[in-house]
Amino acid sequence: MNKKTVKKRPFFKKNHYETAAWDLQQVVCGIDEVGRGSLAGPVVAAAVILPINCAYRLLKDSKLMTPEERERAHAWIIRNCAYGVGIINHRIVDQKNIWQATLLAMHKAVMQLFATTHLRPNAILVDAMPLQMKSVTHKEIPVHHFPFGESKSTSIAAASILAKVTRDQIMLTMDKAFPHFVWYSNKGYSTQQHMDALKLYDKTIIHRITYLQKQIIGIDNDESNEQQRIC
Repeated sequence: MNKKTVKKRPFFKKNHYETAAWDLQQVVCGIDEVGRGSLAGPVVAAAVILPINCAYRLLKDSKLMTPEERERAHAWIIRNCAYGVGIINHRIVDQKNIWQATLLAMHKAVMQLFATTHLRPNAILVDAMPLQMKSVTHKEIPVHHFPFGESKSTSIAAASILAKVTRDQIMLTMDKAFPHFVWYSNKGYSTQQHMDALKLYDKTIIHRITYLQKQIIGIDNDESNEQQRIC
């Protein structure tokens, strides 16, 4: 029986790209996003350049942190790092699909970063998504994307924290306008409380219609299927 050939992903130690850059007194940029699978609200991306030889202990995968840890890490990032944030609202998610909206958020985050710092990274690191730099000015910067980026790169972990806290703050503000949906707790994701509220109160102005068509109305829509598959 023929054995199937399994293509192994290249192995590298955590902060492989950071260490190589820091040894040359250079920097890298980490990018991550939050909100792809949410039924409501924006998708948010962040781009972060850490200080050389950064070893702040709270920079890790935002999903593994308590809200208090994320807030502390977020405050540290704002004080010590160069960063940019890209926010793409629910209407653009519906118009372009979540994949394209996420890439757009990442581009916005990078462009904001470059507009506010003189630093130029020798590499851009992205969690999973194959981002391509469209700006002619920055096309020469290599982009590396790999899965589980938050655990392999402190720069990506910092971006995940910045994006997560930024989006959570937006959803907490929206919760005050639409308290029935308990967004202070679920942040727009499809928890039972959120789904029950949709049955009782109907959708709000920040719900993603294409997502609701798939999850609630049950319309067989190819684009909706693709959006849910990649989230």
